[in-house]
Amino acid sequence: MSEAKQTGAFFGRRKGHPLRRRQAALMDTLLPRLKLDLAAPAPADLRALFHGVDEVRLESGFGGGEHLIAEAAQHPRSGFIGIEPFVNGMAKALAAIDERKLENIRLHHGDATDMLAWLPDASLVRFDLLYPDPWPKRRHWKRRFVQDATLIEIARVLRPGGEFRFVTDWPDYAAWTLKHLARTSDFEWTAERADDWRKPWPGFTGTRYEAKAKREGRVPCYLIFKRK
Repeated sequence: MSEAKQTGAFFGRRKGHPLRRRQAALMDTLLPRLKLDLAAPAPADLRALFHGVDEVRLESGFGGGEHLIAEAAQHPRSGFIGIEPFVNGMAKALAAIDERKLENIRLHHGDATDMLAWLPDASLVRFDLLYPDPWPKRRHWKRRFVQDATLIEIARVLRPGGEFRFVTDWPDYAAWTLKHLARTSDFEWTAERADDWRKPWPGFTGTRYEAKAKREGRVPCYLIFKRK
């Protein structure tokens, strides 16, 4: 999955294989109902975007939506904002939302940096970033989503005690993220033992990407940082 850099520029393809007929129809009918209007000011309390929720979470770059859909189904009293720039990933998520009749998901079909700029201060209890594009070549590291400026924005939108959760199968990106979080005073790493980053947190739903990574011998790293 690719993300935007701090200037708002996007790297990566927006669309892959052609959509199925039902997926294409949902892009025209369901997405407009769930899509957030970033041209209008955000409500001071994001819970107003939903019906009967106690808190709001966000997942950036949800891919095919497996984790987002599972979380929304398991936590009906939480509202979920899902961000995905790719057409095919968005279409898959819409099909699952429609099939499971989920009412607690809102979507942004675009760049995460635009959403971060739109969100009010201390409005989220959790920010999930699962398997972001690692941009493994050194000359592309500036394109990685985890940057000092991005972390400032994530800290701004998380309420105290809220969590930034990050998963990658690239050791270099895990080290990069730990280094960037270590030099900010806004977060603390919650790990107390090796299993805390070697094993997924309770209730974690793996994705097809994760299954592929494991088949290919790559080992996921699960990091949780708490907003101070």
